[in-house]
Amino acid sequence: MNPYKSNFLNSLVLIFLGAWGASPFLFSAGTSGSLTSLIPFVFGIILLILGAGLKKENKTIAHLVVLFTLMIFVSLFMPLNGALDRSDTIATIRILIMLLTSLLALITFIQSFIEARKKKS
Repeated sequence: MNPYKSNFLNSLVLIFLGAWGASPFLFSAGTSGSLTSLIPFVFGIILLILGAGLKKENKTIAHLVVLFTLMIFVSLFMPLNGALDRSDTIATIRILIMLLTSLLALITFIQSFIEARKKKS
């Protein structure tokens, strides 16, 4: 899988599962749920927008995508702990899927950087 495709997959997963997780907040006009539940959704949109630059192999954008993907990967552990504490199976599965696609994207990016370095030398 190339970096563009893995970023696209990760973006879609973050957008759809993030929106699903934020739906109590979104559909209650902010009276229920938490604003922080929108974080994966927002990161997914940002990563999707940056994907165009990633497809053109823009190095700066590639590094930004890696940074944002790493940030969302690390930040998803807090809601995972909360979901586990609440014994919320659906939320746990949803967060684990987002973590898995983020990890897959990070691995793909690192492999791509290593290949680019080998081609350069």
